[in-house]
Amino acid sequence: MTAIIAGTAQAQEAAPADGVANDIVVTGTRIKRADLESNSPQTVVGSDEFRYQGATTVEQVLNRLPQFTADANENVSNGSDGTSKINLRNLGSNRVLTLIDGQRMMPSQAINTSFIPSALVERIDVMSGGASAVYGSDALSGVVNFVLKKDLDGVRIDAQTGFAQHNNNNSALRAMQRGSGYEPAPSSVTDGGKQDVNIAAGKKFADGRGNITVYGGYRKFSPVRQSSRDVSACALQDRESVVGSGNFDQLFCGGSSNTPYGSFIPLSDLSPYKGQTLINNGSGTLVPYDPSYAYNTAPDNYFQRSDERITAGGFARYEFSKAAELYGSFMYMHDQTFSQVAPSAVWFGTAFDVSCNNPYANASQLTAICGSAAGTDATAPTNVGYRVVGQPRRDNLRFNDYRYSAGLRGDIGSGFSYDVNYMYSLVKFKETYLNDVNQAKAGLALNAIDVNGVPTCRAVIDGTDPNCIPINVFTPGGVTADQAAYIFGESNTASRNSLSVFSGSLSGDLGELGVTMPWAESGVGIALGLERRRETLKFTADEVAQQNGTLPSDGIIAVTEAFGEIEIPLIEDKPFFKSLTINGGLRYSSYDNKQNSTGIKSGYNVWTYKGELSWAPVDDLRVRASYNRAIRAPNVAELFASQAVGNVNGTDPCAGSDPSASFEICQATGVTQAMYGSIPDCPSDQCSGLGGGNVALKPETADTYTLGVVITPKALRRFSLSVDYYNIKVKDYIGSIAPSLIMGQCAATGDPYFCGLFVRDPRSGQVFGQNSGYIISTTMNTGYLKTSGLDVNADYTFDIGNLGSVNLGLVGTYLIEQVSQPVPGGGSYDCKGLFGYTCGQPTPEWRHVARLSWMTPTDTTVSLSWRHMGGTKLSSLTDNPLLSADRTVVNSKIGAYNYFDLSLTQAIDKRFTLRAGVNNMFDKDPPVLDSGLLQSFGNGNTYPGVYDALGRTIFVGFTANF
Repeated sequence: MTAIIAGTAQAQEAAPADGVANDIVVTGTRIKRADLESNSPQTVVGSDEFRYQGATTVEQVLNRLPQFTADANENVSNGSDGTSKINLRNLGSNRVLTLIDGQRMMPSQAINTSFIPSALVERIDVMSGGASAVYGSDALSGVVNFVLKKDLDGVRIDAQTGFAQHNNNNSALRAMQRGSGYEPAPSSVTDGGKQDVNIAAGKKFADGRGNITVYGGYRKFSPVRQSSRDVSACALQDRESVVGSGNFDQLFCGGSSNTPYGSFIPLSDLSPYKGQTLINNGSGTLVPYDPSYAYNTAPDNYFQRSDERITAGGFARYEFSKAAELYGSFMYMHDQTFSQVAPSAVWFGTAFDVSCNNPYANASQLTAICGSAAGTDATAPTNVGYRVVGQPRRDNLRFNDYRYSAGLRGDIGSGFSYDVNYMYSLVKFKETYLNDVNQAKAGLALNAIDVNGVPTCRAVIDGTDPNCIPINVFTPGGVTADQAAYIFGESNTASRNSLSVFSGSLSGDLGELGVTMPWAESGVGIALGLERRRETLKFTADEVAQQNGTLPSDGIIAVTEAFGEIEIPLIEDKPFFKSLTINGGLRYSSYDNKQNSTGIKSGYNVWTYKGELSWAPVDDLRVRASYNRAIRAPNVAELFASQAVGNVNGTDPCAGSDPSASFEICQATGVTQAMYGSIPDCPSDQCSGLGGGNVALKPETADTYTLGVVITPKALRRFSLSVDYYNIKVKDYIGSIAPSLIMGQCAATGDPYFCGLFVRDPRSGQVFGQNSGYIISTTMNTGYLKTSGLDVNADYTFDIGNLGSVNLGLVGTYLIEQVSQPVPGGGSYDCKGLFGYTCGQPTPEWRHVARLSWMTPTDTTVSLSWRHMGGTKLSSLTDNPLLSADRTVVNSKIGAYNYFDLSLTQAIDKRFTLRAGVNNMFDKDPPVLDSGLLQSFGNGNTYPGVYDALGRTIFVGFTANF
């Protein structure tokens, strides 16, 4: 099997490779027939591709395919949930169904592809288009089926080590960093080590009727800090977003206004500096803030998270007779990963009550904050920002994932077979957030007075918190160890998410009973079945986490389903009709949802269905078409998650001394005449948004169409070409309206729908900070998502005489449209060829991955890969009003990117194979972007999931079979 196989019928008809159980696995259908062809477009990724890439994760392999958009992975740190996910057709990781050997992998909201032991992957089937009639909920953009090696006879050891090597030679960035007083990255770095060791052993018995296979693995990723790369050594910002100059043609090292000097925005009407940002100049005087005081948050941030994973499990089967084969599996993963970001702070943006007689502040500081109330017992509302430099914030994320399955299958005669199985999976997750300032305690510690010469919290005096220790934010470096110990803390959350599936199906070839069409020899195929699924979630949060807006939740989703499928060969072996086949499927699903803690219930019944056609006029040519009605039911978190406030990217159009929006528009967002012109800006474009669940959600529905042609000419042996058109429209999609879109559209149009989603702080009018204002962005059934395009898959192998053979493979996608309508009945926008605030990661019109492999007679394989991503531009450069409201910044275009990867594998003998390779051979830098553009998995001034952010990577490994 070649590394990447075009989406042809041959890919599904190939005989099982060594080490794969001889059970029929055809993704996209329940009908089991040895000669069955898939009518849906499929790309099949073979196990060789892992060796060619030196891949230790399955998402690394899939994200190189043009059908996929990078999602959560090891290059996401701030805000990471510790998982790795896949995103097909850029419709979201929750709209692709992930299977293991044709069965659901995990609870829908807990999918983590780190669970897959990559060394055991035989192939990955990627099917485009809806498949809910076959599999149920979630298969909107398609299906990804991991087919594993699970019938070994012997011992297999696979080990690999790798690292990144990069030369930092961007003179412009290095000069910029030095000019800002920041330390540039080292000129050359070798880091980002990745080690992966796997062992599997299997034994056949009872003359091959039985097999037991077990496996275990250990994988470790070393962290990479942003200080190690030119592109990420400081947070890049454009001049407009920092100093309001209106000049968008220059990036510079920005940073955070939460500095170790201490920043303040007085909000008291008595302050002569109300609404202005002040900073301690180092000598105790509060002066107007300027970017030279900014704190560089980048160096401590992770560009690659540290990660340690242990996997173990086993597969077993025993065939009592043709009518009864017992099979089962157990899979386990323990994964611990750390994300890391800059040291915590008393966050600039939270309005605190600061004592106007604070003993740590001098007279001029108190006058700047309190005005004429300075020196009195009054308090003044003040936004305070003070970076407590020390240990970086670290997020300790731990997973223990379990998956059990057992079943009985067999042939019952007359062309019929059955399969009854049960699967249970459990994801246990714990998160500990370390070295973070407790903002509630910080608020108490800022309200201090002098008691007999001793700075004392009012909270101690009134008994609110007898342990309160006041903090000194008025002196650079003034927070002592005991003060830091009081305001610092850790928060803990945990969840337990389970999925149980009981399924029974009957599949048959009615041709054995004489049921055929008049012009066909092959019989009609059918499949019937029942399925019962139950998904549960219990999420807990400690007191500190709840104070920070993370609240507990729980829920249960139970669904009962019945399904059927039929395959009818209409015409065979006639002129212009080598074969003509139609396929239809139908599924009925009944949902019952419940939240145990509140007793809230909801439910709904839905039908899904499909129709497919395959026509081969001759052996060399096949035309295929399909229509699917698919659904995605809301998961437990979308239904029942408690609502909470968190940070979101955006710019308040009503903030600043000269707001971009008129008073009339701002008034619709809750701004009073007194507030207008004095509302603080969201610091570093970080506003607050209210998120959470919605029990009134209904399922998303999708209509998906595919039409394609498969060419396998007899005149050109071992050549295949497929071209497929896909069109997917998801209606009533579950999501939240992007806060940046809400703010931009309110400012541009004054639409009450958008402007009504502002909740402003009653004192300052701001929409940021804990216990302050925010933008409403809870889950809801919104508008629609639509994407369409063309997939091209080609594969050709030919001999070159005594020199061996050559394989050429290409998988490419041309994107026709990537449309979103965020509000039902409202406007829409197309993100094809764009990136930025609303569109997120770059979405090029054309992407491809091509591979040239030379297989020599000496069992050496040399393989060269070419990855191409078309150029994109900032979404605000379009004339669509939903996008043009975004800011325009420097580096608003990303040119086409080409990466070249080279690998070599050498079989020493039949048992031992060595491999080595280099990805991104020429150490190409990723694009350098304004950090404010980094929506959806951006990090370090670039998109590390899309581009090779660490530079070239090198790997060596071996596989041994005994």
